[in-house]
Formats: sequence, structure tokens, C-alpha cells
Amino acid sequence: MRIILVLILSFSLLLPISSFAASQDELLMKIDALSKELDKLKKQMDEIKTSDVQKEERITKVEAKAESASGPSWLEIGGDYRFRFDSLKGSVHDYMQYDPSASYQPAPGYPYFHTTGMAGYDVKNGSLLTNRFGLNLKANATEDIQVKARLLMYKVWGHGTETPVQGSYFADRAMGVFDGTVGHVPSDNSLRVDTAYATWSNIADAPVWFSIGRRPSTGGIPSNIKQNAEKVGTAGIPAIMVNYAFDGLTLGFAPDIPNMPGAYAKLCYGRGYDSGYKSDYNTLKDTDFLGLNFVPYDTDKFHVELQFQKGWNIFNTTSDGNSTTGPVSVNMGDITWVGGVATGKIEKLGAGDLNLFVSAALSKTHPNSNVFAMPFFSMDGGTTWTNAGFGLMYDDDPMTAEVDKKSHSGSAIYLGGRYDLKSTGTKLGFEYNHGSKYWIGMVPADDDIWTSKLGTRGNVYEFYVIQELNKKPIAKRGKAFVRVGYQYYKFNYTGSNNWVGEPKKIEDLSTMDPSLAQMFAPIKKAQDLYATFEVIF
Repeated sequence: MRIILVLILSFSLLLPISSFAASQDELLMKIDALSKELDKLKKQMDEIKTSDVQKEERITKVEAKAESASGPSWLEIGGDYRFRFDSLKGSVHDYMQYDPSASYQPAPGYPYFHTTGMAGYDVKNGSLLTNRFGLNLKANATEDIQVKARLLMYKVWGHGTETPVQGSYFADRAMGVFDGTVGHVPSDNSLRVDTAYATWSNIADAPVWFSIGRRPSTGGIPSNIKQNAEKVGTAGIPAIMVNYAFDGLTLGFAPDIPNMPGAYAKLCYGRGYDSGYKSDYNTLKDTDFLGLNFVPYDTDKFHVELQFQKGWNIFNTTSDGNSTTGPVSVNMGDITWVGGVATGKIEKLGAGDLNLFVSAALSKTHPNSNVFAMPFFSMDGGTTWTNAGFGLMYDDDPMTAEVDKKSHSGSAIYLGGRYDLKSTGTKLGFEYNHGSKYWIGMVPADDDIWTSKLGTRGNVYEFYVIQELNKKPIAKRGKAFVRVGYQYYKFNYTGSNNWVGEPKKIEDLSTMDPSLAQMFAPIKKAQDLYATFEVIF
């Protein structure tokens, strides 16, 4: 303003002297007019400045919205697709098969048995093709409350049921798809709920969380290493302990302890089976599970996890040997497990990183007197048959009046590693697991075609190679890779992944000994050569 006045006065000095003849009133009028003009100019400049400020604020808001759109959101969507090829071969040992329509007499004077001698044979499926699709959803509903869900579809090419992978060899496959294995065993093209649960964190501003719903109790550590996936967070369970989708709840606590980074503990409950309405005709109890999980150390380079769990009222469908009454269900007792896992990562070991793990578990049965009843023998070959009884991991001798229930302990170990070559995106892996005669796991949802390898009573060896594709990710979790692997099973005892009846040494089976008769065909060895193409988004 001052500069403008100075310029005006300076300009006036250049005017001819005659111009100063104007009266003083005229001069004052001109000065007043100039002052009004300057006020008007000042007002216009203020309006322009205000407009610029408003425009700057609008730009800032638009930029903030753009950053928010590309960053965290209340809803996240991801998923995965997998094509898998399996070439399966197995060998069945000589054995005797339970057969209610048969009448076998080993020699004159011996009882007649409902069994049939079966010579050993080979079984194979040279080209099993499957598709699996998963859709993941995560929604931040309110402050500290989050909902997660995973939908799964898993089917065999050219078939709408689980029949091609069912067989008559292992209980976790032969009995069909269970509630807890839906989406983990090939069945049909329906997209089903695998997990759906809500989590409330920071309860009362403390490091406490509560989670309820269909829980993520599958794909636990260290099975994620072979799957080339990130380990499940605090919701996970050691793979050797549980691989089964449970409806349940969790209460967890994660204190900040300097010498125990990432430490947490949680109490988990799951309903394994709801027995329905109780009546005189249905005395079956619900099957429930309770677990206590403790992680004393959890970092990217080292993880330790321990777990105790118990299942009450383990059930099975049985028969009293009378075809007119049909099958009924009974509770067979309880099972207790304890185990854990440790994983470690050694970075920059030669040309890459080395991931190692070791896991072990113990199981113990607590049977009652309820048994699976099977028509077994008669003395005259007539219609009055004596039943054989098969309890929770024990056989009941049909010749004795008392039930021969016995408690048994089993053990399992699972170890291996994966070497990652960073320069090429190649990952080389090896795994080994062993289960004892009386080992029984709760792992039917394992990603294995023959049977869950972690429930095997014997030895399983597995080698695999993962080759990640060198493609720039567009999705948040985007990556694609090919995996080629080979599994070899060597079964020592019958009944892998089955809690009904006494395990028998496979080498002792024959076509002439009905006392060792089997409900499932006893595979002594099996192999699976597989390849996958997997995309994660």
C-alpha cells in the first residue's frame, strides 16, 4: 500500500507546474478517490488469497483420500488358487477282511468266522488332478474388534464328490469328509466356510484378546514352511497337535516381557461334535476339546511353542451285530495330548537362508467299556454270532465276559528344513516324521492325499522343490510359484489316523489268521509324486 502511494506522489511531481493551479478541494477529492480505489484493490487481493487457501485445503483433502485408498482399509480381500497333480501308488499286505456275508472255517472243529482272506495287491491313481480356491476376508468393524473369514473350494477334476480320494484304506479318508475337514479334502465345487471368527483385542486396555467362531486350527506351524506360506499368528496351533477346523473360542494374553519377545499364552475350547437332543434313545454326549497353548519366544528367527490338550467323549458309530437295529453311536473315552514345536532361521548361510524345525508329541487314551461291535464268529456256522469288540485303541476279546479295556500311550516326531536360494527364488525342502504303534493324532485335515502323514504309525519321508516366479507383485500378498514333491510312506502298524481297535503289526497279517482281521485294507507302503501351480493374491 505504501509503495503504491509513493509511486503516485512521485508521478505527480512529473506533472506540469500548471496542474498545481487546481484548488485544494480538487486535490483532496482526487486523493479520496485514489484511497477508495486502493481499498477496492486490497479487498480483491484478500478475496484471491482466501480462494487460494480454500483450494489448497481441497487439494490436501483429496491427497489424503488418495493415500487412504491405497493404504489400510476397513475391508481387505485376498486369496489363493492351486492346481495340483498327484501320481499315487500303494501296496496292500496280505490280510483277512471282516465280511458279514462270509463264513470262513480255518479247519474242521474250528469256529466259523465272518472273514475273507485277501491276498496282497497294488493300488494306484496315475493322474489325480485337483483345483483348490480360497478367498480371505478381513474387516475392521470397530476399534479393537475385527472379523476374519476364509472360504474354500477343493475338488477333483471330472468328479463332484470325494470318491476318487476316499478309498478303503484309512479312516480319515474312507469315512468321507468331516465337518472339520471340509475344504481340506477334495469333495465338490461348493465354496464353503473354512473359518469365520471375531476377535476383540486390547480388552480393558490390557494385552488380552478374546476370539470366537470357526477358528483357524488348520495349517499350523511348521506345515506352513512346505506350503510356502506365512505362519499363522497367535491364532495358530502346532501342526502335529491339531489339524482340524474347530468351532470354538480363545482367550489370550500377550505380556511385554523383555527377555521373552513375542511371548503369549492362550486357552482354547472347541466343540468337535454336537450329539443333538438327549433322550432314552440318544444318550450320546457332546465331544469337546480344551487346549492350553504357551509361546515363550516368537521372533522371525526363532519360535518355540508348547501345547497341552484333551478331548472328551471321543465317539464312533457302532453296531450290535443285529442288522435290524442298524448302527448306533457311542462315546468311547477321552484322549490327552502334549507336545510342541521349535523353528529357527539361519540367514545368509552360503547362498541363502536355512529354515529348520523339530516337533514332537505324546498321546494317551482313557477308554471306557463302549466298543465298536462286529459279528465275528459262531461255533456252528449258523445265525447266532458272537461279536468282536473294538474300543478306544484296544480289542475286546469276545471269549471273555469282562471288557479288556486298556489305556495306551503313543508318540510322534516331525522334523525337517528348507533352504532358500534368494538369487533364483528356489527353495529346497526335506521332511521326516515317525509315529509309534499307539500314536493317535487329531490331524485329518492335513494337506495329504493318501492320509494325514502326521497321523502315520510308521515313517514318512518327503522331498520338495519350490520355484517362485520372478513377477512383480500387484496384489498386496501377490506371488506365484511351482512346487514339485515326493512322499514315501512306510507303515509299521495298522490303523493310522484311526482310534478304533488295537493296532496290528502289518508284517504279522496273513490270509489265514482271522484273529488279525481288519476293517480297512492295510497298506504297507505308499508313494505320492505331486506338482502344483499356486497363485496368492
